[in-house]
Amino acid sequence: MAAHIGEVTQRLSLSGKVALITGASSGIGAGTAILFARLGVKLALNGRNVENLNKVCKECEEVGSSTPLLLPGDLTDEAIVNQVIEKTVSFYGQLDVLVNSAGILLLGTIENTSVEQFDHIMNINVRSVYHLTQLAVPHLIKTKGCIVNVSSVNGQRSFPGVVAYCMSKSALDQFTRCLALDLAPKNIRVNAVSPGVIITDIHKRAGLTEEAYTEFVNKCKVTHALGRPGQVDEVAQTIAFLASDAASFITGVTLPVDGGRHAMCPR
Repeated sequence: MAAHIGEVTQRLSLSGKVALITGASSGIGAGTAILFARLGVKLALNGRNVENLNKVCKECEEVGSSTPLLLPGDLTDEAIVNQVIEKTVSFYGQLDVLVNSAGILLLGTIENTSVEQFDHIMNINVRSVYHLTQLAVPHLIKTKGCIVNVSSVNGQRSFPGVVAYCMSKSALDQFTRCLALDLAPKNIRVNAVSPGVIITDIHKRAGLTEEAYTEFVNKCKVTHALGRPGQVDEVAQTIAFLASDAASFITGVTLPVDGGRHAMCPR
């Protein structure tokens, strides 16, 4: 029994692997970076907010990580995307795990979401993920690595007032499945996590006032089966599982981390 437990623990380990995490300056990306640091992962971190990225770097160091490679920049800039991959591989010599966590939330219906706004969210949530992943794949082939995309319950379920965001996350879910099939012969696993409401700043950055956000979070008591919103670490732990060898026979999955919200229907 003890030997079996040791084997399970070893398969859950990510120690010594090199992970590139986008959107690491806040929210789920930042939480994943700090958890990976605790697990002994060598980190390359991308984010648009340099000040926040530096704070995350310090937190990673405080939990025992070697200093992460910081790669600030907007991934809608193709030159930045190229640099992120090139600098990661040049610095570490390999890439084992890609976590595509960068993304934005845009509020709006078909009546008040402009084509320019639609293009903006699709460029960040879909196109930049496609481009970065495309450049990462040759390096992941060498290590038989894996990819974990950060999607949303909005990709699987429809909600009013967030049409472009829902479309972007549906595209990411389909991308995950198609990529899993394309890359399975190369021994690269591709999965996604699908969070429900998680306590981050994403909704406030999208324009919700403090009052509206408080009401939104309180409503999670009835919109999520477990009666509450989720925490960043709960998503990060799931990402770590999918990136580990414990998930060695899992690919093409979009795994809900949403307190049961995906299974609920209004009555």
